[in-house]
Amino acid sequence: MPQDHDAANERTRLLYHVTNERRLSQLLQQQDEETRSIAELAVTKDEQHMLGSTVGERLPYNDYTTIDWLHDLVKDSYRHRYINSRKGLRYKLISIFEACSGWIAAAIVGTLTACVAFVVDVTEATVSDWKLGFCTINPLLNREACCQHKTPLLRMRSEAADGCENFKVWTGSYWGSFAIYVAWALAFGIVSSSTTMLTKRSLPAVAPSQMDKAQSQDADAPLEPLTSGKSMYMAAGSGIPEIKTILSGFVIPNFLDLKVLLVKAFGAIFAVATGMCLGKEGPFVHISTCVGYMVGMWFPKYRDNGRKLRELLSAACASGLSVAFGAPIGGVLFSYEEISTYFPRKVLWRAFLCSLFAAMVLKQLNPTGTGKLVLFETNYGTSYQPVHYAVFVVLGIAGGVFGGVFCQANFKWSKWFRVYPIIKNHPVFEIFLVVLATSVLQFPNPLTREPGDIIIKNLLVDCRSEASASTWVCQNEARNSDGSVNGAYIIWLTYGTVVKLLLTIITFGCKVPSGVIIPALDAGALFGRLLGQLIPSISPGIFAMVGAAAFLAGISRMTLSLCVIMFELTGALEYVVPHMVAILVAKWTADAISAEGVYDLAQTVLGHPFLDPDHALAIVRKRNLLVEALVPPKQTMDEITVRVPPSNCVPRAVLEQKLRLLLRRGLMDAGLVLVRDPADPTAPSASATSSVSRGSGILQGYIAEGELEFGLVRLGPLHAADAEVRLLGDAQADGEFDLSGFVDRTPLSVCAKAPLEYAVELFGKLGLRYLCVTEEGTGKLVGVVIKKRLVSFLEGLKEEDRR
Repeated sequence: MPQDHDAANERTRLLYHVTNERRLSQLLQQQDEETRSIAELAVTKDEQHMLGSTVGERLPYNDYTTIDWLHDLVKDSYRHRYINSRKGLRYKLISIFEACSGWIAAAIVGTLTACVAFVVDVTEATVSDWKLGFCTINPLLNREACCQHKTPLLRMRSEAADGCENFKVWTGSYWGSFAIYVAWALAFGIVSSSTTMLTKRSLPAVAPSQMDKAQSQDADAPLEPLTSGKSMYMAAGSGIPEIKTILSGFVIPNFLDLKVLLVKAFGAIFAVATGMCLGKEGPFVHISTCVGYMVGMWFPKYRDNGRKLRELLSAACASGLSVAFGAPIGGVLFSYEEISTYFPRKVLWRAFLCSLFAAMVLKQLNPTGTGKLVLFETNYGTSYQPVHYAVFVVLGIAGGVFGGVFCQANFKWSKWFRVYPIIKNHPVFEIFLVVLATSVLQFPNPLTREPGDIIIKNLLVDCRSEASASTWVCQNEARNSDGSVNGAYIIWLTYGTVVKLLLTIITFGCKVPSGVIIPALDAGALFGRLLGQLIPSISPGIFAMVGAAAFLAGISRMTLSLCVIMFELTGALEYVVPHMVAILVAKWTADAISAEGVYDLAQTVLGHPFLDPDHALAIVRKRNLLVEALVPPKQTMDEITVRVPPSNCVPRAVLEQKLRLLLRRGLMDAGLVLVRDPADPTAPSASATSSVSRGSGILQGYIAEGELEFGLVRLGPLHAADAEVRLLGDAQADGEFDLSGFVDRTPLSVCAKAPLEYAVELFGKLGLRYLCVTEEGTGKLVGVVIKKRLVSFLEGLKEEDRR
């Protein structure tokens, strides 16, 4: 009876009577200096103060695993209370700095992001013009800067150099210019892609052959290191799908390093200069997040807490789009709507400050030479009429069809074309082919010969303005004597729209820094300008502007943030309502064709784990599923379950065997679940080593793989190989091999018969790392679900829907 009473107390006890911090310090004092330094590095002072709590100890996160949002929330509270409980001027100053550190970090991130963007913008404009000629005054100047006193701002750079003696074209021959254009583009593409190859990294994983071999090996064999798994080019693409994965709680190692930032910036310069259907706006978001990560490493508040770090990264994303479009408010909304899954009010304020500093610094640096943030300033001098709403709806429908078709076609293209060995193993060769096709198809068309941002600037022009009358677009839009439109010009607009669609499909996803925002705006502006030729009563530039927003909405499914970006981008606040109409119609149309936007599909193609609660609930809602559908197989549960006897101790050999099985499975964010074993306490070894059947044992706690490995590898050498390890309760003797401080004594659980929506909401809204599943009525453990298992299960349901 006393033993039963003690066991009952053990199941309900939440606090320790003996301070775990003292026990850990005793263990550290017994280690040699090298081992002690490793332990102190792995267990921070803030985490040592948490050892007396019931949330369990966490160590630095393993590669490509999940963070524990709840644990980091408690950890930040412990840090805050510890600092504020201390007396003296020093801790008062530390407390003030801690309160201001978020604002300071946000301001620094915005400033540094603007500096990087300035260098990329100026360099890209110069390099891109080398395909046409060079500035005789200074080869490092772009054509616009070289001819700023000779050539109108909106002059087509593809025209002859008449009136601009400072810019010398390579040759006056059309075919010679064509050949030089293609040669420079191919050279730029090879440089960009080859540089991107420098950021190839392999994520740790366990190969299937080794897993099979591991099952046949002796359980006492030494632990084997994990082999390399999936390879990633960290600087390739826009980076937005990976950032969404990181901000949702996962960890992608090396993705935000300084090397990736430098390669991303350098590669984006030459990738955009090729003239391919890509933009540098997506890479700017990645660059700003890299800056946010490196700045966060300067502050202990962010360096030691994954949850807090992601708050700073969300704010940093806003500055990336702010410098890309000169749209500080749109950047904040973009981070909130499109990228972040966790965006509390304080993150909104800091994102606002970060975006503000980025815009202020960029305006002073003045990369465009206009002294303004607005990139494509428009002033049409006319307003739309109610009858034009029908045209805006048509533009929205066209944008939705374009977006839906693009998402599906790009997804299928990636699954088909990029699996060929020659393309998969030689990404530079794919860039060579894409650049060649792009140059050959775009150069003959004067509308698409330019970089993407210049295309938009030329298509938004108002031909009623005297300053724009000499541009190529306005000259071709001049009506013939009979009132008809130039037929060749209509053909070029149609040709440009189709080519942009096709080239963007095959370009997005190539192994160079690239974004999809500018190509979508280009295609929409071309189609809008084409449609505007049928409506002579109003400037066609208005329809080009609204069409650009509609096409981007169809691809990305952005709404509020896109509307704000467009009026910040053009300064045309009067046309907010047409933008709203077209954007909403485009989103509805695109959703009817493809439920997921381009970034969601890119995450699927790249194989990144991501949990979007809204999309997940939409998938689960179609089926009548219960949480028990997520319960792992019996063999898996046998491997991860430890039955703890009333003595609260199990043999060390059992834990080492369990750890070995975890490592061989390759799930680095898994762990062991502890259940109460009611067996005879005189035979703890037998009870601890016996297999557990599904539904047996009352849940007692959970110890993650990282903590278990640290305890056995770093602290374990202090004890004999046959030592008993305490997992629950309080230590009774000094120097006892005690890992109870690493056990989460209050793991969250849900009933197996609960609707599956419960699990989706718990993982999505609370940011859980794992969730225990218990039997209805008895409370016995039946399974443990980690976040990756839920994501994999939802991906399977999604594949069923696609079929």
